[in-house]
This record gives sequence, structure tokens and C-alpha cells, in this order.
Amino acid sequence: MNTAAGTAAGAGAPAGRAAGPGPGPGVASGAGTVPETGWAAAAGWASRGGVAPGPGVASGAGTVPEAGWAAAAGWASRAGAASSPGVASGAGVASGAGVGSGGVVVCLRMGAAGGGPVGGPEYAGVLALLGGITPAVQALPPDGALADVRAALRYFGCDADRLAAVIRVRALALHGVDCTVGVAGNPMLARAAAREAPPGGTLVIPDDPAAVRAFLARKPVTALDGVGPKAARTLCSYGLDSVGRVAAAPPAALRRILGARLGREVQERALGIDRTPVRPGAAAHALAAERAFDRDELDPARHRRALLSLADELGTKLRTLRTQEGGRGQVCRTLSLTVRCADRTTLTRTRTLTEPTAHSATLTATAYALYEGLGLQRARVRALSLRAEGLTPAERAARQLSLDPEDEKARRLEAVTDRVRARFGPHAIARGTLAA
Repeated sequence: MNTAAGTAAGAGAPAGRAAGPGPGPGVASGAGTVPETGWAAAAGWASRGGVAPGPGVASGAGTVPEAGWAAAAGWASRAGAASSPGVASGAGVASGAGVGSGGVVVCLRMGAAGGGPVGGPEYAGVLALLGGITPAVQALPPDGALADVRAALRYFGCDADRLAAVIRVRALALHGVDCTVGVAGNPMLARAAAREAPPGGTLVIPDDPAAVRAFLARKPVTALDGVGPKAARTLCSYGLDSVGRVAAAPPAALRRILGARLGREVQERALGIDRTPVRPGAAAHALAAERAFDRDELDPARHRRALLSLADELGTKLRTLRTQEGGRGQVCRTLSLTVRCADRTTLTRTRTLTEPTAHSATLTATAYALYEGLGLQRARVRALSLRAEGLTPAERAARQLSLDPEDEKARRLEAVTDRVRARFGPHAIARGTLAA
């Protein structure tokens, strides 16, 4: 089948729409024959071989092939997929609040192909990959993302499962990132599906009330967005210890227990309803540092020593980082700890600081608190990483004045240490506990 001859079949529907992300048999191009397999197209055959687009959908930037594989291989990002029918690019994209509303949201959990957390450039690359498919992409640092693909599925003519497979293959081939994908009708269910999906696989929750209830029924109430430890203890004291029981409870009883607003929201979420839209936006600028042990480490003292080193390194980077305006020094609002264990499981905890800071002592105390919160008992740890997020210029941040002379002394020592390291190198001076 020659691309110049077109691909119309039967009633005029392009063959690519029936085939989804896989090209038809032996699609001819100027560079030769494009293989049938979806992985070849997903890895970039179209962009490297110069496949001439056949009859497709006209957009503001040119003609975009309707076959999903071509768009996933790069046509959409180059030809302006944002101009496809029904794709909104505003501040928030509605993603189907309730079950049966027709929304399709994809949630990605990312990790390096060889194990461990995903790096900053690779994370940005996967976000750009999603942006070539739909403009409705919300970053969830440090290793997650949401994408509303409802309009993209209509535009490319494939189902969500096949589109998720193309995303996984392209992320692995182009960026070395292994993605676990959850697909559902709204962001809350998509995140839950991504948590339940097998590593490197896809879990699709059908847009059917019975299927959603069956998926949520046995989960603890803490699995619902907006239910923290205090609300969970309150619900459990009334025997409402699972999502299924909360969904079956009388609405008036939940309003009395949790209050009018929270009671209504919790019951809606227990029924699989999430009114939160996918909010497009780039990932916040962040800094990260990682320590890998020579062998799987059981000793908590060595874990804490690695955290001390990581916090000290992050603090130095923050205080010496130049801003876009030419200033010097930034502060972070959020700190994330990722623990990679010997069995390749990854544990992540995040905490928002009381005030933006680059003070190493505060970062160290927060890292220790995140580590203690994991409750690890004889865990064989392979690597630890800290990530500072929500960076802002230090001159714009307000700091609560301290009357503690030790705190002020520590800050003056930090300034001296930063100047020494800037002149003589990062290893010119170190803490005594780390130098031992």
C-alpha cells in the first residue's frame, strides 16, 4: 500500500483508524518499508525515515496522519496536535467528574529502566512525550504525571489501552524510563489504578459504576483523596473502615460525622466521583541528590548518615544556585525522600516545609522525619535520594526571625562553608561526622 495512493477503505474511513497505533502491513516510504510492529513506529521510525503522511486530518501546521502510531511517533507534536478537534488548552481541562461521564485520564508512575528513581531530564522528556499526544498534561513530581486523553483517543482513533502501550514503549526506547500506567474516568481513579497496576504494565478501570464499585469496595478509607489519619480514625470508630461501607452509608450520617462539605466529598469519592480537573502545566523546577550503597544496607545509622550527606549537598546547591534574574540562592518549599530497596520496591514520602528554606539543618531534620515516618524495620536499602521542589529565589522568600543564637551561628557557618567550597572545591570542607 503506497502512502501516495491513500488509505481509504470501504466507507472512506482510513485504515489507520481501524488499526490504532500499529501501521498497516508494509507501509511504503521514501526510506524503505516501515515494519508492522508498533514498537518500531513508537521508537521513532516515522521521524527518522521520513514517512510521507497520507490522507489525514488538516491542522493549522499541516496535515496530521490519523493513524495513532504516526501521531505517537512524533507527527502530533510537529504538526500541532493542540489544534485537534475538542482539545482544550486552557488553565484546567475537565476530565469527567463522575463514572460514565466519558472522561479518560491516564496516570503514569515512572522509574529508571535499571531500577531507582527517574532523573530530571528523563522526567521532562516523558512529559514532552505526553505533550505531543495531548496538551492536557499535569506533572506530579517527582515521578508521576496525569494526562487527559479523551479527545486524543477520538483524534487518533484508538483505545486507551493501546495508547498506553505506545506511551510505555516510547518512554522506554527514547528516555530509558519504565512506566506503570493506570487508566480510568477521572484523576482519582487513574492514580489508584496506577498504584495497583503491575510494574511496567497497564491497569484500565472500565467506565462502569459496577466495575468502579468493585475496584474500590475493599480498599481502606485512607485510599480516598481528602481522608487523612484523623478523618480515618473518626470513620473507623463508626465502623466505616472500607470504601465500600462509606459508599453504602446514608449521606446524612456522613455529614454528621465529617461535616457537610467533607462528608459529601468523601461519599462522592467512595462512589468513584472526582470533580478535580487535569491542570496542564510544566513541572516545578527541582533539585535532587542520590546516594547508592556499595551493597544492600541494613544499618539505620548508615542510612541517617547518607541522609545527612544528601541534605548538606542539597542545601549547598540551593544556596549557590543562580536564578533566572541573575540573583544567587534559592529556597525550596517541598522535600521528597525516595528509598529504593533490594527487592526493587520504591518508597516515596513528601513533606511541605513550614517556610521555604535552604538551611541544611532544617533539610536534615525534615529528611530524618520522612525516614522515620516510613517505619523501616531491617529493610535492605539499595539507594536513598532527596528531591527539593517548589524552588523560588531566596530574596523573595520570607524567613521567621529566630532568637536562637545556635541557629544564627549555624547559618553563618554555612555561608563560610559555601565560600570555601566555591573557591577550593566541593570536598575542601565537610562535616566531622561525614569525614570520619
